[in-house]
Amino acid sequence: MAQYAVLIFSPAPADPMDLTPDYLALLERYPAQVTELGGRIVTGFALQPSTTATAVRGDLVTDGPFIEAKEVVAGFFVLEAPDLDTAVRIAKLNPATIHGGVEVRPLFTPPVE
Repeated sequence: MAQYAVLIFSPAPADPMDLTPDYLALLERYPAQVTELGGRIVTGFALQPSTTATAVRGDLVTDGPFIEAKEVVAGFFVLEAPDLDTAVRIAKLNPATIHGGVEVRPLFTPPVE
């Protein structure tokens, strides 16, 4: 089955400790919804708030995110799904789409020589 990265975007600074009980309840239901659509979450991670980021540009190292933005990457997961259309249907159900959004990207597979 194809694998996709699903990047979770939330309003900055996207502190995972600030999730509401209602949002957490939606997150708890999400894995069952993924399975119902024929997908499987391989692994996933929430990120610390964007205020904890360290940006590296060549030799320059600065505190803070690489780019200042209203929405930041708050986490990601790897999804197995039969195809991109299914991966997008699954991503649309993610609670992050309520106040932020998600980005679905196929994982790179090097060409076979």
